[in-house]
Amino acid sequence: MSTKTSRRLINILTIVCTVIIILLSIYWYKLGIFTDQAKMKAYLANKQIIGPIVFILIQIIQVVIPIIPGGVSLLGGVIFFGPLWGFVYNYVGICVGSIILFFLARYYGRPFILHLVSEQTYEKYMKWTKNQKKFNWFFALCIVAPAAPDDVLCMIAGLTEMKFSTYLLIILLGKPWTIAAYSLGLIYGAKWLVKLMGK
Repeated sequence: MSTKTSRRLINILTIVCTVIIILLSIYWYKLGIFTDQAKMKAYLANKQIIGPIVFILIQIIQVVIPIIPGGVSLLGGVIFFGPLWGFVYNYVGICVGSIILFFLARYYGRPFILHLVSEQTYEKYMKWTKNQKKFNWFFALCIVAPAAPDDVLCMIAGLTEMKFSTYLLIILLGKPWTIAAYSLGLIYGAKWLVKLMGK
């Protein structure tokens, strides 16, 4: 499969997943899950073990193969599992996915990355790798900063001489801040949307 075909397939899957998520959100909203805490607890009562496992797997997959919008899955974790456990499950899934992404890039190299991003994007960030020390700092800042292309940079890091211990430390210490920032923003945005729909 060519890189263009694989990227086109991923784009199609992303659109399909987004439509499915929108339809599920409408269904859950009609059930009252987003507006009634008791109904949400009742819905999740028989999913206490399998629910978190499935959710973490979904987060891992969406990091490695970006077919689900990351913001949507972050919001889903907080809505269904609450601020604390939603954060924990998001954190675990994203960190594990980021580690897998690093090793996939390191093992399969440039061809693997080009199946997921365009050559233009690849070249844009590869320019930062000429100086390893500078790239390490650039990578760390991007992991902490919201809206940075984390997944692309995780793959790029796998192509550099960055030690895995350095990579792991940056991921473990940097990801909580972006996850918390996204989660809070999405929670307040979702609450505003629910109030708007309720009027």
